[in-house]
Order: sequence, then C-alpha cells, then structure tokens
Amino acid sequence: MSFPEPAPLQEADVVVLGGGAAGLMCAITAGQRGRRVVVLEGNERIGKKILISGGGRCNFTNTGAGPGNYLSGNPGFCRSALARYTPRHFLEFVERRGIAWHEKKLGQLFCDHSSKEIVDMLEAECAEAGVEIVLNGRATAVGREGSDFIVETRKGKWRCGALVVATGGLSIPKIGAEDFGYRVARHFKVPLTATRPGLVPLTSPDRTLHALSGLSLPVAMKGGGGRFEENLLFTHRGVSGPAVLQISSFWQPGEEIEVDLLPGMEAAKWLRAVQREPGGTTLRHVLATKFPRRLADAWADREGEWADRPINGLKGLFLDELGARLNRWMFRPDGTEGYAKAEVTLGGVDTGALSSKTFEAREVPGLFFIGEVVDVTGWLGGYNFQWAWASGHAAGESV
Repeated sequence: MSFPEPAPLQEADVVVLGGGAAGLMCAITAGQRGRRVVVLEGNERIGKKILISGGGRCNFTNTGAGPGNYLSGNPGFCRSALARYTPRHFLEFVERRGIAWHEKKLGQLFCDHSSKEIVDMLEAECAEAGVEIVLNGRATAVGREGSDFIVETRKGKWRCGALVVATGGLSIPKIGAEDFGYRVARHFKVPLTATRPGLVPLTSPDRTLHALSGLSLPVAMKGGGGRFEENLLFTHRGVSGPAVLQISSFWQPGEEIEVDLLPGMEAAKWLRAVQREPGGTTLRHVLATKFPRRLADAWADREGEWADRPINGLKGLFLDELGARLNRWMFRPDGTEGYAKAEVTLGGVDTGALSSKTFEAREVPGLFFIGEVVDVTGWLGGYNFQWAWASGHAAGESV
C-alpha cells in the first residue's frame, strides 16, 4: 500500500493568518517593501466582513478617528498606529482606485456603490505587490523551528520568519469567526484579556418593550462611562439601533443604562408649557406629538388614569416627575444577543505584551498581532476599519 507524500514545506518571509481588512493591509504594505508574503484565508473568499459591512456599502473609515474613539485596557496603545496611518491616508488609497464615496453622517465614509469595491481594491493591490493569497487555507497548527515559524494548513505547510495573526475576533461566526488567534497567543504564552461581544443589541425580559418592536426614535444614552446621541430601535428581544450598539461596548452586566427620550429638551418645562395652553388636550395626545403612537400609548398606559385626563387639570408636581422620567428612563438589560449579532469582539491579545509601534510580541520575536484580535475596539461608524488599516500598515512596515 502506498501513501501520498507529504506536501513540501513552502517558504515565505511573512505569513499572514487572515484575509480581512487588517491582514490584507499588512500584506500589501509588506509586499510593497519587497517581502515575500503569503496570506492564508480560511474562507472561500477574502474580506467577508468587509463585504457585509455598512449595509453592503462598507463604512470604510471615519474622518474623526482618534484614540478617544477606542476602548482598551491600555487606552494609549492605539495612538502611535492611528497617528502614522490616518483616515486621510486610506481615503487617498480609495480615491487613487477611483472608488466613489460619500460622507453619511458624523464623519462616516461609505462607498457610493458596493463594499465589493474595497475588497477588489485590496485584492488588486496584493497582486501588484506580489502577495500570494491562499483561499480555504485555514491554519490548523502553528509551531516554532529555530527562529522560524511553521504554519500547517490543509493546503500545505509554510515556513516564515514573521507570522502575523489577523484572524479577527469571535463576532459573526456565520462568516467563519473563530478563536484561532487567541489559541496562537496562548500557545506562545502571550497574555489575553477577557473577551465579550461589542456593538451588540441588548436584551430585556420586559414584554412592553417587545410589543414596540420595529419602532425607532432619537435618544441620548448614558452608561458605563459612555454617552451617545443616536437612534434607538425596539426589537422583539429588547433594544438595538446605533445608540444601543455604541453603549453596549461600555455596558457591564447588571448595570442600568440611562435613556433620555427627549434629548436637548427639558421635558418637565415642555409639559408645563403645554399645560398652560387652552383646550382639553389629554396627556396621551400630548405624548403622541413627540413619540410614535405605539410608544406614546405604551407610556401613557403606564401612567394609569392620568393618561386620558386633560393635561391642564393635572398637578404640576406630577408633570415634573413625568418629565424627569422621560429625560431619565432607567433601563436594565439582562444580557446581549451575543457574538452572533455582535459587530466586534471586546478584549483579546493584551496590548501590554505588544509593541505599539510594530505590533510584535515583546517576548516572541517575529510574532505579530493586528486588528480585532488585539484588545482595541472602536466605536460604531468606521472606527474599527480604521484600526484595521492602521494596525495592519504598522505591522506591514515592520515584518
């Protein structure tokens, strides 16, 4: 009986694990420096997370991206990379390829047409830089042989002097997210911080909220040290929408979240002013002038018999208390919708173990971690893509 001969050991200067935003940027930057680079992508195509981002139009950066827009156990770690590769740098990249773009709001930049344009751009740049991309090449094991790394996949083995881990986090497992990057870190004794879902809808057992599913309104949310003015969306499981996704990265289990349902308005003063107007308008009708009808009715029902009485017959103290509740509705989630619905993963490779300039592990020469696998997480709105470009570029200049 004969057995197939093992695949030959292939050589590269740099092997990048993961063909997402950070990994491709690193590969392009290193390839342009003349390095022999191989990207091992576990899926059948590169850039899957890029393709589904921004509703299919890819919110590829944010013009205001800076250290204050990121969460990390070491808030200053991201400063160097973000300063050296800015949103302007990536925008020039996009414009050079003739990709039409627009600013949606709050500095968020999107493709006019399709996120596929960003993936095609990155793929073309890889080709021009001589980068080899291996699809369905998910790494199964990583080891050390002298000063080199050996990477095993179902497509063969590679030896390299520099290994870049750009495998992302645990969010959106349906597109191939897994914990391999964390396993590599553990194998080489690179410390990790605790991980949890970020930019994720929050859940609640309150059936009143579930009945409002589909309603959206602008709010201000505060919790865990974060504050955001964006839209809130009621869902059949709790709440979502940009404001909720943003605050979810700051929220800790058991904490309450403060929601201002009338941001920019002192609700008590507004109710008092309406009370002074002539006519017999009911409180229910007054609430419906500011909120969607279903929400106005749900809130009015909470007020009991007072809801359908003329507002000019209600006590001022009652209106003051109601106004305070509208400006400061305290909401306590019982959890999140988990990694399946999370846009990012909080936590990851401890930044204290990495160089903020090169992203090389301090105790493991030649081993680099970039992008979402690192304990740096951006706000919603293009910040995480900018982190991918900046961290990938920094590592690509160093490998």
